[in-house]
Amino acid sequence: MNVKIINKSNNPLPNFATQGAAGMDIYAFLNEPITIAPFERILVPTGLHIELPMGFEAQIRMRSSWALKKGLIIPNAPATIDADYRGEIKVMLANISQEAQLISSGDRMAQMVIARYERITWQEVQVLSETNRGSGGFGSTGNGIQ
Repeated sequence: MNVKIINKSNNPLPNFATQGAAGMDIYAFLNEPITIAPFERILVPTGLHIELPMGFEAQIRMRSSWALKKGLIIPNAPATIDADYRGEIKVMLANISQEAQLISSGDRMAQMVIARYERITWQEVQVLSETNRGSGGFGSTGNGIQ
């Protein structure tokens, strides 16, 4: 599948780091480095604009190394970029560490996964089919909350 992209940054296009990678690395595009204070949230620009076909979304996910080593997470992960959005892709980062974290232009900060989705219509009913699980949730299939 070909996807149209405008890259206003000087960074590479989103790319797969390995042959089996599901997510493409995306990079920060900044005029100058920024510091994220502990427990602060910011939007980091990428310089990327995309045109996805209808029926697809781009999911923005955290790189595991940043979450582990820096305590930086995407609080709404996976974030969704809709097929009809044409603005710049920005990544919301939150610092859950106890130390300030520096982000520089060109840092690989997140991953983008392109995923197909289905549009549905609701069929309102009075009863749902029975299953063994029923309404059990939040660990009901193990030793979690009942």
